[in-house]
Amino acid sequence: MIAVSRVQTLREQIKQWRRDGLKIGFVPTMGNLHQGHLGLVDIAKQQADRVVVSIFVNPLQFGEGEDFARYPRTLDQDQIKLQSQRCDLLFCPSVEELYPSGAISTRVQADPELAALWEGAARPGHFDGVCTVVAKLFNLVQPDLAIFGQKDFQQWTIIKRMVVELNWPVELVKAPIARDQDGLALSSRNQYLSVDQRQIAPKLYVVLQDAAMACFSGNADLSSLCQTGVNQLLSLGFDQVDYFSIVDPTSLKPLTQLQDSMTLIAVARLGGIRLLDNIEINLKS
Repeated sequence: MIAVSRVQTLREQIKQWRRDGLKIGFVPTMGNLHQGHLGLVDIAKQQADRVVVSIFVNPLQFGEGEDFARYPRTLDQDQIKLQSQRCDLLFCPSVEELYPSGAISTRVQADPELAALWEGAARPGHFDGVCTVVAKLFNLVQPDLAIFGQKDFQQWTIIKRMVVELNWPVELVKAPIARDQDGLALSSRNQYLSVDQRQIAPKLYVVLQDAAMACFSGNADLSSLCQTGVNQLLSLGFDQVDYFSIVDPTSLKPLTQLQDSMTLIAVARLGGIRLLDNIEINLKS
């Protein structure tokens, strides 16, 4: 595996692969890699000739008071994991390398309607930061395909919209949520959970499954169904539920009646830790 931190070195290698006619797959990450990330690399390996993984903790997507400074940075361990997955190139730039002007004043605006909802309402400017760094990385890596996890469903939807509207020739691949044996969606922030919180955390997925099954059973009172989910989570020991909603998977707007394709999204808190999860519901399947 090649590991580079400079933009120019990355571009030279990409140019060589392009000359050789190779198909390039890309997995953007913030590091502290877990099995979910490695699964994305596996998918990329199956569909591309060369796989690039980026590790970059992007300051633009962290708001004031969020955990940018303490976000886990484990580059040495990450490199070992990526080598075992036969990653071809690791790009791990510094903030100064990726944002050379320092001011970071030129940004890509996420679709305002999509970005105003859910995570965007809780974290103003977050998705502008995400779109800016993904746009920069797409420009540098020039991938044929890019792999994103379904766990960040709103992020997936916003990036997909950006790629379509900016005419990027990148195929986006959505990977299923990677889960621990007890159903908890894998996340780098799970390591912040205490022993007691870790016992409660998997119940988020259980409640989501119950709500999804209610939809499959024909329960059309979506507002009541979602309120039941909130009440269940609070009774199970979660400290707060930021949202629990059934939404249209394209517009992300909450639904008032059943339709063939829906996404059940939720964020519940344990202390200061926000756990994010979702289930896609296809009533035709």
